[in-house]
Amino acid sequence: MWKVIYIAPNTQVAKRLKELLMAEGLLVTERPLSSSSCNGPVELLVPKSEAAEAHELLNRALCSQAMNLNR
Repeated sequence: MWKVIYIAPNTQVAKRLKELLMAEGLLVTERPLSSSSCNGPVELLVPKSEAAEAHELLNRALCSQAMNLNR
């Protein structure tokens, strides 16, 4: 069973985060939230068994990015 772990604001962000998670060996898929917009929000999903690890990796990546913006 798949679990939504993050809703990216657009496809560009979704693809970057998907690549990050896949580089760590996780299975990831994307699902656009709107069929009318090609660049709208996108859900990132992983198998339920990998959700905790995916959340940890995303938190680390997003916190690191936020800290770099505050410098």
